[in-house]
Amino acid sequence: MLASAVVVADDIGPGSRERIEQLLGETRWLDHLIRQLDEDNDDDITTQPMVCPERIRVDDLTAEVVTGMRLATSHALDFEGTEAWAHMDPVALWRALRNVLDNACRVAAGRVDVRVSVDQGWVTIQVDDDGPGFGAGAGGLASLGLGIVHDLVSGYGGSLEIRTCELGGARVRLLLPSAPPVDDWRPHP
Repeated sequence: MLASAVVVADDIGPGSRERIEQLLGETRWLDHLIRQLDEDNDDDITTQPMVCPERIRVDDLTAEVVTGMRLATSHALDFEGTEAWAHMDPVALWRALRNVLDNACRVAAGRVDVRVSVDQGWVTIQVDDDGPGFGAGAGGLASLGLGIVHDLVSGYGGSLEIRTCELGGARVRLLLPSAPPVDDWRPHP
């Protein structure tokens, strides 16, 4: 509530206002995560229905996560994306992206690049860093976190790829089945 009050104050500058708006965005995602965890804990797992994924705009969600991560790192964090849609729980995707970006920012020497694209029915979220590469440095933490990421995306028909990138560090790619653009989407009768 305090951040909401400060963001509309007349005595703060545009840079402070932008950081407060980023903080509010992060707070909204954490609130969604806490509510989802509360609902999961309140329901009996044997009677809990399957969660239907939402149709989400992956590039917008990724841009929001990148913007929030810029608050937590001194590294250059670049984002480029094209319009991309997928059917997935937005909190699950947020968690997966945060995990991948946390890993990349922890090991990067100074640069992390994030790209979202669509090709042949797949949405690709690609995260490149200029760190030592996968398996070096904090590899144990990264492999545990990437196992969680794999579980999150594979539950929605996606997959995870780990490679080396042109920056010299790791390239982590999350691939999700693409949903049609909003103009082409029609619900099933």
